[in-house]
Amino acid sequence: MIADLGPHLARAGAVAASGAHGVEAVDCGALCLAPGLVDMRVQLREPGEEHKETLATGGEAAAAGGITSMVALPNTKPVIDEAALVESIARRARETSRVRIHTYAAVTRGLAGKEITEMGLLAEAGALGFTDGTHAVADAQVLRRALLYARNFGRLIIQHPEEPALARNGVMNDGEIAMRLGLAGIPAVAETIMVERDLRLAQLTQGRLHIAHVSTRSAVNAIRRAKARGLAVTCDTAPPYFALNETAVGDYRTFAKLSPPLRTEADRRAVIDGLKDGTIDAIASDHAPQDQEAKRLPFAQAATGMIGLETLLCIALDLVHNRYMSLPAVLAKMTSGPAAILGLGAGRLAKGVAADLVLFDPERPWKIAEKEFRSKSKNSPFDGRPVQGRAVRTWVSGRTVFQLTH
Repeated sequence: MIADLGPHLARAGAVAASGAHGVEAVDCGALCLAPGLVDMRVQLREPGEEHKETLATGGEAAAAGGITSMVALPNTKPVIDEAALVESIARRARETSRVRIHTYAAVTRGLAGKEITEMGLLAEAGALGFTDGTHAVADAQVLRRALLYARNFGRLIIQHPEEPALARNGVMNDGEIAMRLGLAGIPAVAETIMVERDLRLAQLTQGRLHIAHVSTRSAVNAIRRAKARGLAVTCDTAPPYFALNETAVGDYRTFAKLSPPLRTEADRRAVIDGLKDGTIDAIASDHAPQDQEAKRLPFAQAATGMIGLETLLCIALDLVHNRYMSLPAVLAKMTSGPAAILGLGAGRLAKGVAADLVLFDPERPWKIAEKEFRSKSKNSPFDGRPVQGRAVRTWVSGRTVFQLTH
């Protein structure tokens, strides 16, 4: 717990007293001390696909990236759609993870998009919200009822913004590059249509809607207009959607096959604008580990997704180094912003809150290397990218869970 903070501590002799009673003094020098990052969208693959990631390895990767709290999607095997499974994840996380792991529960049983789960029991068990993960709830009547029910329990619905019929069989952004590569495209309108529909349903029900990993200019504009009308909607994006565009696919580079797909340069810039003006509330890693066998396939057959726990901070800091946003504004998108959306008491420095902290060097240059990742999987589109900014030390409840040694 943070006992106190502020410049008066040095004057009061707190620093001089370090060493007494087991107190450790940490000279941060020119580094930045911030609340531990809160990652509101990760896939940890446990239970069911532990060969891709576990709560333990995900926790190690998160700690190395300065993340102290994260929320797991329910698209595991079995699906997290029962209270006992929510409680099981919480128990396993306490036993094995270095960081705090929360979980969402499924909106519909088995992610089938038909029958709504027992939201009251799931919320009571600790589910922070409801989502069908990488699947959109396509049936408007089902989503309408879900928004109403979740509202009764003070929870939000997190929606994957993609109209399934328009996205079916698509593997990258629809456009000239997809045509040149001979790949089936997913049009930007697939995202826009789902976002526009869901905004209408949120307005109708007054339920809490959160739109995940926004990637298109039209979707950002739609959310901006909805917020201007006073609609209580929130959204997030992920680093690839403001740091990369569809050209990263290159010659069938499967590590750049994501869902939603990487979009045009105009979309990338629109996402940055959405972050700058507050339309986009949070930045999440969208961590989706895949094994080598799932990625080393022809592009059309390869699995979607990328890992992102260890690169969330450094890629987000590009927004600072490129002078799009200030450092406090970028940090807020990964700390107080997501914490407020989820109702967590994390993501801030204040007297009496848990000492979940990250010490990082915003200027430290390094090159992302997949072989150094602590995650079990290595599917990063940023492999080999020179970056600036790295976590040096991470604390959870005042206990060091990561310290950079080189």
